[in-house]
Amino acid sequence: MPTYLAFLRAVNLGAKRVFPKDDIRRVVESVGFTGVETYINTGNVRFSTSMRSRARIESALEAAFAADRGFEVPTIVFSQEEFRRVAEDVAELSAAHPGLARHYVYLLKEPPAHDERATIEATSGTEGRMVVRGRAAHALLRPGYQEGRVDPLAAAKLLGVATNRTHTVVTALAERWC
Repeated sequence: MPTYLAFLRAVNLGAKRVFPKDDIRRVVESVGFTGVETYINTGNVRFSTSMRSRARIESALEAAFAADRGFEVPTIVFSQEEFRRVAEDVAELSAAHPGLARHYVYLLKEPPAHDERATIEATSGTEGRMVVRGRAAHALLRPGYQEGRVDPLAAAKLLGVATNRTHTVVTALAERWC
């Protein structure tokens, strides 16, 4: 049975979008998925299912999360192989850009079209560089970027449905689950 990784967007931010990892695990199991594990409390979950369609898996999870929580929880699903490639890109980009202050990885529900990709990458500037690879957009932030800004390169609004993780979390998840 195939194994997938799901990333929940905008959970555990503030008092109104609370979704503890034990509850996430319970809801994923209630959909019939097996081998469910979570990692830290930012909406990372691994599971197995006989379903093959990423869109159907995302829809099933989003419906179950909304029913349980009372608010929408956009969910981005990757196969283990897809996520392994994201982690390989993280390692490659980090090695090619030594001395980064931060490396954020935006996990995208859909890959951007060619012209959208160019627009996203054009947000690069003195604070850092955006690099799009498939369904991941990498914010490579240089020392001196305005720390504390949620979207220092102003690229997030161009990405569609997405959630971000640090390169450290992506690497740890790939080592743990892929």
